[in-house]
Amino acid sequence: MKFQNLTTTRKAQLGLLLAVAVAGVGSAAIGGSASASGLPQAPIELGTAGTFAILSQTGVTDVYASAVNGNVGASPITGAAILLTCPEVQTGTIFSVDAAGPPCEVTAPSFLTTVVGDMGIAYGDAAGRINPDFIDLGAGEIGGLTLLPGLYKWNTDVTISTDVTLSGGPDDVFIFQISGNLDQASAKNVTLSGGVQAKNVFWQTAGSTSIGTTAHFEGTILGKTLIAMKTGASINGRLLSQTAVTLQSNTVTEPAK
Repeated sequence: MKFQNLTTTRKAQLGLLLAVAVAGVGSAAIGGSASASGLPQAPIELGTAGTFAILSQTGVTDVYASAVNGNVGASPITGAAILLTCPEVQTGTIFSVDAAGPPCEVTAPSFLTTVVGDMGIAYGDAAGRINPDFIDLGAGEIGGLTLLPGLYKWNTDVTISTDVTLSGGPDDVFIFQISGNLDQASAKNVTLSGGVQAKNVFWQTAGSTSIGTTAHFEGTILGKTLIAMKTGASINGRLLSQTAVTLQSNTVTEPAK
């Protein structure tokens, strides 16, 4: 990659992140991906899974009362494993594989098979993106940083111990590949700046995800294992887990399309 051939905007972005690395905040590795050469990352295609705020393969637990704006579904687990009450799903539909779910549920096993399949495809897409722009930034600690659009990869856990900002424009895409767990501290925030949209932010986690008490998160979480929202936490995004989703008086809002 020849630095002089990059756009002016991308030069500024790379320069800022290189400065962060030199300052000792974390290490950054610039790869040869399309994004690193001045072209944007394409969003992760969620398919029918993109119509859900919460999707789980093994169940959704809940400490009353949560507020969900968007569809909720679980498959192949029985609907009895969806513990949200009907009033808590303020907009959207609860989909179940059988009639054992909440009384307002819609039984749609074939549809849910497709949805869960699309979730798996989306996870594979996010995990399979190659040539990341930044590798092991901050040694996994990204609290306090302002992150720019691109593809990020960590071979470690990722921790958000203080507020983190995602800065860019309305069409910019952020993809975070995390080989370990994702842990956000209590009362800390993921903030979008400059017009970044939550629908263009994707967190692929091979480990578990924990969003701390009263913390706020942005973007779609594609989790291989548990996604746990602690008491009073909120998300403008999606909780798409290949195992369980646990809620504790949370607000979950599907992002604007």
